[in-house]
Amino acid sequence: MTTSDRILDLYARRRQAQQSGSDRAAQRQRLAGKLTARQRIDLLVDKGSFFEMDDFALGPAVEEKDAAYGDGVVAGAARVHGRQLCLFAQDATVLGGSLGLIHGRKILKAMELAERIGCPIVAMNDSAGARIQEGVDALAAYADIGLAMIRLSGVLPQISLNLGSCAGGAAYGAVLADFVVMVDGLSHMFVTGPEVIEAALGQRVTREELGGARLCCEHTGTAHYLAEDEPDAIDWVRTLLAYLPSNNNEGPPEYTRSASPRVTDADRALDQLVPTSPSDAYDMEVLVKTLLDDRDFLEVGELFGRALMVGFGLVDGGTVGMVASRPIHGGGALDGDACDKAARFVRFCDAMDIPIVTLADIPGFMPGVEQERAAILTRGAKLLYAYGEATVPMVTVIVRKAYGGGYAVLGSKHLGADVNLAWPTAEIATMGPDAAVQVLHRRELAEATDLGELALRTSELAEAYRAKLGTPYAAAARGYIDKVIAPHETRLTVTAALRMLRSKRVDRPNKKHGNIPL
Repeated sequence: MTTSDRILDLYARRRQAQQSGSDRAAQRQRLAGKLTARQRIDLLVDKGSFFEMDDFALGPAVEEKDAAYGDGVVAGAARVHGRQLCLFAQDATVLGGSLGLIHGRKILKAMELAERIGCPIVAMNDSAGARIQEGVDALAAYADIGLAMIRLSGVLPQISLNLGSCAGGAAYGAVLADFVVMVDGLSHMFVTGPEVIEAALGQRVTREELGGARLCCEHTGTAHYLAEDEPDAIDWVRTLLAYLPSNNNEGPPEYTRSASPRVTDADRALDQLVPTSPSDAYDMEVLVKTLLDDRDFLEVGELFGRALMVGFGLVDGGTVGMVASRPIHGGGALDGDACDKAARFVRFCDAMDIPIVTLADIPGFMPGVEQERAAILTRGAKLLYAYGEATVPMVTVIVRKAYGGGYAVLGSKHLGADVNLAWPTAEIATMGPDAAVQVLHRRELAEATDLGELALRTSELAEAYRAKLGTPYAAAARGYIDKVIAPHETRLTVTAALRMLRSKRVDRPNKKHGNIPL
């Protein structure tokens, strides 16, 4: 065979690797409304930047006809927004995208490269699960991948795009990622599939009921963005990557400062944001966007734990993680779901050296038997722990209510926040005025002769309590609030605080790791 023949043979093998699945399998993929692995990669990465590895890898297929170059996964490195990342995309047209020994080794190789060069890893999951024909080798591959993800947790950003089935060991791998994205009606993620459940328990459930994208985003919180379709999912990941550092030693990216150095009309509008009545709700997202450059806010986990909103934006050209109360949802009272979501977000920001800005309007923790049975105590402690162990720059603004444990948990000075600000509308107290009056003046109120007198006296006592204790000034007098500011001063004050904190350094006791209440 001549050199020319060998080159032609190489080209033929490349074409075969590019179209590794059967025509019938590719047709099924199209009919399901799904893109191919390579189409997904093309949408994610900068044009012409993909460097594929192991495209001629072959797994130990049971039958020769099942053998296909790549072994059901496309892996390599590329650039997004000109910045490096590593990735892999499972190919459901090859043995259903099932994971076997060589398939797993390709994924591990991509992860090892990401560790060496210090860049994010993006997984595009679309797999039938473990390759049964390969037995324990498939199980070993899942465990190896899980260990690699654990080792890289807090070192590199890890993102999981679930674009089809993700079951069993693959599902555990997906939820180990920092961010999980799913497509409505297309993605499914569960430990045990419907067929096994019916065989074992006699229960019939659909894939959507068991682990559909909406369930994972709204009810379990295992996914952080519910995409309309695959291009929407991939576009969200591209946007997310623009905010994230490449690794934990690099720091978040810096962009051109675009915010005005002076008070703007949007700043002045904040003076009217908080209603006069303490029971009236308002949209905290207005404040969030006013603080951020170009008013751009990428929310994470919007459909889960809605008492808090978390996400990324830019302040003064640098990435910040935002944690904000949502008064329009249950008055902003914290429940277990909100605590879980915010605790994980705070820990990610701390691991990746991303400053945290907290906007608090919190009447406390959601009371009731249901919340107690749902372990609100342990889940609230997670949020307390996350803030308490964080060493990144932290700025907190108390907008209105900060009652009881809610005040302490949500970025208070006592948990290590560096700069604590408050609006004049802030009410910092052990409990709200109405509840406090019922405790402090129970006997006096019991002497009321009719309901009208009771209501009047309750209102008077509540106003007296609010005037004396429900202000930011008692906390400011004790140094728990560093500065009371007018609402229109918030953006410039937060920006100045973050600039001041750029060189922050914290020394902590030497230990292997803490024991967060999981």
